[in-house]
Amino acid sequence: MATIRIPTPFRPYTAGQKEVPIQGATVAAALASLLALHPGLRQHLYNTEGRLRPHINILMDGVNVRNLQGLDTLLAEDAVLMLVPSIAGG
Repeated sequence: MATIRIPTPFRPYTAGQKEVPIQGATVAAALASLLALHPGLRQHLYNTEGRLRPHINILMDGVNVRNLQGLDTLLAEDAVLMLVPSIAGG
């Protein structure tokens, strides 16, 4: 089963889970599976138009899915996705 690794800032919305097993044939389906289990994450991942926020990167086995087929990227059964929020500061 594929999994999504949850970064520390998002763990309060996943009951502290570091990894969440998910189902889905694509990255989009995997995110839908994650949000079905943890709906509080939606506002942090998607904007009001329902698009993935630009500061959220999703890595699949270390490769940004934006460099693949985006949310339509197919998942292997044992894929590991990582949510990586960009951090800015001054």
